[in-house]
Amino acid sequence: MLHERVGAPRTVAFVIITWNSELYVKACLESVLGLGELCFAVYVVDNGSEDATLRILEDTAAKDARLHVLPQAGNIGTTRSRNIAIREVLDMEMKPGYVCVLDSDTVVNARAIEEVIDVMERDSTIGVAGPTLVGADGAPQLSGRNLPTLPIKLMKACPISSVQSRGDALEKPSAPIKNGIQDVGYLISACWITPISSWERVGLLDEKIFYAPEDVDWCLRCHMAGLRVVRVRGHAIKHYYQRISKKRLISRANIEHVKGLACYFRKHGYLIHPPLRQRNHTEGR
Repeated sequence: MLHERVGAPRTVAFVIITWNSELYVKACLESVLGLGELCFAVYVVDNGSEDATLRILEDTAAKDARLHVLPQAGNIGTTRSRNIAIREVLDMEMKPGYVCVLDSDTVVNARAIEEVIDVMERDSTIGVAGPTLVGADGAPQLSGRNLPTLPIKLMKACPISSVQSRGDALEKPSAPIKNGIQDVGYLISACWITPISSWERVGLLDEKIFYAPEDVDWCLRCHMAGLRVVRVRGHAIKHYYQRISKKRLISRANIEHVKGLACYFRKHGYLIHPPLRQRNHTEGR
């Protein structure tokens, strides 16, 4: 049975982090601030950018009071950065109804954001939802995935293409799509939309994880709190997918990702079988 989510204002606070993002951030901000009254506030944490990112942020903030820039002295990672901004939202005297965690290499539109909010307003058991993401070429991205396992991660890291393809296939969620909604193990955090109450119920991101998979951990904690994690199949937002971990095989990002995975698997006590059976969206409804 569906449960109405009532009383939440139809406004969104956006949480964005930047790090040498000059090629993307202007278009991202223009799309967010262009949402009109739907955009309640924007908090951008800059991780010590060495390019023109901070200048773009400050110039834009001077023109629109909804944008708040929170510069850091250096790169403190995705988890701490997002938590800094989320705390700002949670501490607001007048709070929005929703929080959108957004990558700086995205371009949003009102139809996609409102479509996700429509879904959450109809079902209060949804803790986080993500819209369809497409690349610059319009190709859909696998934004909703099964919870990771060690075999999946090893297969995806294998240099043999057939083995990689097997790992990719195991990541794809198998839950049926009903009314344009699919339950997934986790959503990549390029675009999350959550009721503000989800952060109060689940808590902030785990700062023991510097960079990935903090998004997986938080989604699994949503499941543990009895909340659904869903992908909404509908209007898409553009995601250019600036994956810093793919630039070099040996890099700080990749090292931190391996450390983050080790922390995640140790925390949740599994390597092969996730602790929760992935929810089928027809159960209990």
